[in-house]
Amino acid sequence: MLKSVQAGAIAAALLVSPLAWAQKADSTPAKKDLIARILKLQQPAIEALTVGVLSRPVNELAAKAAPALRNVPESKREATAKQIDADLRKFMEDNAQPLVEKGVKLAPSTMGVALDEKFTEDELRQLVAWLESPVSKKFAEAAQDLQTTYTKKLIDDNGKQLDEKFTALQQSVAKQLGVDAGPAPAASGAKPAPKAAPTPKK
Repeated sequence: MLKSVQAGAIAAALLVSPLAWAQKADSTPAKKDLIARILKLQQPAIEALTVGVLSRPVNELAAKAAPALRNVPESKREATAKQIDADLRKFMEDNAQPLVEKGVKLAPSTMGVALDEKFTEDELRQLVAWLESPVSKKFAEAAQDLQTTYTKKLIDDNGKQLDEKFTALQQSVAKQLGVDAGPAPAASGAKPAPKAAPTPKK
């Protein structure tokens, strides 16, 4: 929950042109120090966002590959699935960390610009105080549990009904295309949240 909010704010900040940094020559040293502290505190969220940019197309490719595996001979299906999984993981391991390092270097000229333009020095000081407060840290630690509890309850209460509706939708689309609908995947998902592409260890 919190990570999603942070990532959304960061993504918006990334739209700021790097050229704007040079245009803020009147920014005070104190303000620049506060921005640097905020970026440091937000570094885990920045890294998560960067990995997400890379993992999104990888996850989409994995989702597209899953139905195609049904066309692979059964004798080779398991080995093929394992090889595809290994290839996807290796791609993430080879490319995620270098991209994260570049993203961290990019943050001052993008997110730093947005913070400098949108917040006063006093507001930045308040933001730093909040991010460094025990309450903020406790909320960040609890965010994953809050999200998991909510998602699980949502699926438990509505999953079966959504699955039935999704099956009907899939059959309708297949009928229009003149193809076999095949086994319908669960619209609610087998787990509370989709499994993301692996994050490389540092």
